[in-house]
Amino acid sequence: MLDPRSNQELPQIPAKRYFTIGEVSELCSVKPHVLRYWEQEFPQLKPVKRRGNRRYYQRHDVLMIRQIRSLLHEQGFTILGARQHLEGEKSQDDASRSQQLVKQIRLELEDVLQLLRR
Repeated sequence: MLDPRSNQELPQIPAKRYFTIGEVSELCSVKPHVLRYWEQEFPQLKPVKRRGNRRYYQRHDVLMIRQIRSLLHEQGFTILGARQHLEGEKSQDDASRSQQLVKQIRLELEDVLQLLRR
C-alpha cells in the first residue's frame, strides 16, 4: 500500500468549482501520474479538459478519486475489482431510482383510475 492514511485524514475539499491536477493530487494524496492513469481505467472519472489539454476536476471528481483511492489502497481492491464495485453501485442507484419512478407512476395511475370511477 502506497499511502496508509485513511480518507478521514485527507484535507477538507475547499469550496471551489474547479481544481487543477496538482490541487487534486494534494487533496487526495495521489500523485498526478496516478490520476492520469485512473482516468484511463475508470470511465466515471472524466475531468474537464481546457486550453492545452489541461485537466480541471470538479468536486464530484475529487470525491470519486477519494473513493477509488479508498477501494485500492485501504480496502485492497484491484483496479478491475474497484471498477466493478463502482459500476455495481451505479446500477444499484439506477435500480433504486427506477423503483421510485415506478411507485410514483403507479400512485398517479391509481389517482387517475379513482377520478375515472367517479
